[in-house]
Amino acid sequence: MAEKGFQGDMPIHHDTSGSETENEKSLVDEALENTDINNNVSARIKNPLAGIHHATLMRDVEEFAEEFSLQEIAPLLKKGALVAQNPGEFESVEGLEEAEKDALRNEVVHKWRQPKAMYFTVIPCSVGAAVQGWDQTGSNGANLSFPVEFGIPDTDPTDPSYERNLWLVGLINSAPYIASAFCGCWLSDPLNNYFGRRGTIFFAAIFCLLSVIGSGCTQNWYQLFICRLLLGIGMGAKASTVPIYAAENVPALIRGGLVMSWQMWTAFGIFLGFCANLAVYDVGRIAWRLQLGSAFIPAVPLVIGIFFCPESPRWLMKKGRYAEAYQSLLKLRNHQIQAARDLYYVHAQLLIEHKIIGTTHYAQRIVELFTIPRVRRATLASFTVMIAQQMCGINIIAFYSSSVFSKAGASNLTALLASFGFGLVNFVFAFPAVWTIDTFGRRALLLFTFPQMAWCLLGTGFSFYIPSESRAHLGCIAFFVFLFAAFYSPGEGPVPFTYSAEVFPLSHREVGMAWAVSTCLFWAAVLSLTWPRMVAAMSPTGAFGFYAALNVTAFVMIFFWVPETKQRTLEELDYVFAVPTKKHMAYHLNKSAPFFFKRWVRFDKSATLEPLYTFDHVQSDATRSASVVQYTQEHRKR
Repeated sequence: MAEKGFQGDMPIHHDTSGSETENEKSLVDEALENTDINNNVSARIKNPLAGIHHATLMRDVEEFAEEFSLQEIAPLLKKGALVAQNPGEFESVEGLEEAEKDALRNEVVHKWRQPKAMYFTVIPCSVGAAVQGWDQTGSNGANLSFPVEFGIPDTDPTDPSYERNLWLVGLINSAPYIASAFCGCWLSDPLNNYFGRRGTIFFAAIFCLLSVIGSGCTQNWYQLFICRLLLGIGMGAKASTVPIYAAENVPALIRGGLVMSWQMWTAFGIFLGFCANLAVYDVGRIAWRLQLGSAFIPAVPLVIGIFFCPESPRWLMKKGRYAEAYQSLLKLRNHQIQAARDLYYVHAQLLIEHKIIGTTHYAQRIVELFTIPRVRRATLASFTVMIAQQMCGINIIAFYSSSVFSKAGASNLTALLASFGFGLVNFVFAFPAVWTIDTFGRRALLLFTFPQMAWCLLGTGFSFYIPSESRAHLGCIAFFVFLFAAFYSPGEGPVPFTYSAEVFPLSHREVGMAWAVSTCLFWAAVLSLTWPRMVAAMSPTGAFGFYAALNVTAFVMIFFWVPETKQRTLEELDYVFAVPTKKHMAYHLNKSAPFFFKRWVRFDKSATLEPLYTFDHVQSDATRSASVVQYTQEHRKR
């Protein structure tokens, strides 16, 4: 009989004699013989339960149930394991009741019909994103007045302190992103380790609540700088945890659509921030205090609401708390057969992952982001999509739109109204991504939208050459800024945080997300710090042209380094990121690019593209969806 033991967080099996148990051989060694998730040269995506003999699988489930005190649901776990072994053939699994089959069909046919508890977990995630967006735009409107209030005006080039003031304003605006990149993001791993996903989100929300109130009460620029540094601690921990929490709770078929709610509601928070800027525009000298302090409003429901959400089942499994994980899954799935299937399937993959990657302490996990091949590829891909979010130039507008429109000759009120328009466009055009991100995929959205954003920025820059006395001057600048936001919102807007939350294995998910978000926010700090000086040195046309060129560079990086992840379970992504980067690059250069040219440039409808990945004993969710829909239609006809 196997003796239960733990190495780090992950449960492992040790025989009392020191030899491996048969359970571990069947789930781990057999899988390792077929596919190495560190070097998947054949690009095969394998189901870890596939090929295991029925009697062996049933014995494994019995031992699993006994080890984690789940004997009461052992029969259900057996049925769940058989479903997970071949998801596309669940209709033929013996012992499944009709209600269980209906639940499995409906999760494909009616994929958005999910439990209220599952959707409720997305609500705090959405509120957390709104906090992030509101925090970003509070300073946007305040930029028009707080520099004068604190004696650091940045609008008069004849002022001897002009250069110093430019850097100071940039430093204050960038403070949250500096603190996030160097502290807040990296706190998320130990916080998650000790307090879980919910506890970490609560910790972050407290910082986001109190620091913005403090910002509105500051009496000099360095007090404001300190308050915004404290805000960054909360922003970093929250941005590194909320997308992970959402990704781990939702089914694979709609994971992209729900996890991207982070960006959609960040856009909503940006929009609300612009609304608040306008609402207090004409209240006098304290306007900037209200603009900064108003961001506490969405933080309040986040602090309260997170305690009513279930903890992440995968985090609980990581801690060996399988009974609690099952109870959490019961709240997040429509039927207990789905909960049992997901519990055992994730467990099987985690055993393999643990065998190959192991469990290490925090400092080792940081190093392993760059040394373990499977993790290193996820690190590169997440770095690419995150730095691309800053390279595209969106935060030029989010942080400084009021200043940009002011330089275009707009009055303060007109500049705020134009910024409000940008926020509205940014929010409205985020909605299509709920559908497109899981239909067209993450990679396809990025490759389509980056070229569009490049020419929009060029259009914005060249519009500054229109004589300032012409009404077309400000109108064209605003038009291209709004068009830029319309392309950004369904593409580079939702993808980075969704993508980064799903690409790392569970063992490195917190530290990997910390790396990704710190990359994003560090370069946001660089952008915020350098933009005032860049505009002064290069003119608005030159500065916008510079970011247009960065869009083209980001397009090339994404083309070569970002694999597609749509409609794959988090565990199956181990095999996607096991494919060597050289093989991925060669495929897209030699096959994907020529196919695109033939199909969409020469309009050759006969052009075909050989798929990169092969699915060994596992169906893609897209294929499974088609088969279930076809079965349902035939069943109804009968």
